[in-house]
Amino acid sequence: MSGFLGFVACVGLIAITVLTRAFFMIPRKEVPLPQWLKRGLKYAPLAALAAVIAPEIVMSNGHFIHTLADARLPAAAVALVYFFYKRNILGTIALGMLVYLPLHIGLGW
Repeated sequence: MSGFLGFVACVGLIAITVLTRAFFMIPRKEVPLPQWLKRGLKYAPLAALAAVIAPEIVMSNGHFIHTLADARLPAAAVALVYFFYKRNILGTIALGMLVYLPLHIGLGW
């Protein structure tokens, strides 16, 4: 690829990125969203988080874990119980890591 084509590609990528990131800030007045879309957008962060975390808990190296001697399972279970009891995300992360690290480092799970 020549230098000019590389420059054109970079400018195009910048334009696409700015346009997609600033899409909701470009109009002068608020863009009305349908009620069903507003309702659905409430769950988008939770769905994205679940899509990232769930495979990390149940898979290792692209395959489902095949043993219960995996430090992620008890850590996730304890963190889940704590979250539903206290509703504190920082405590959930801290407690999950407090269970995970000794099992992973100490026992080699």
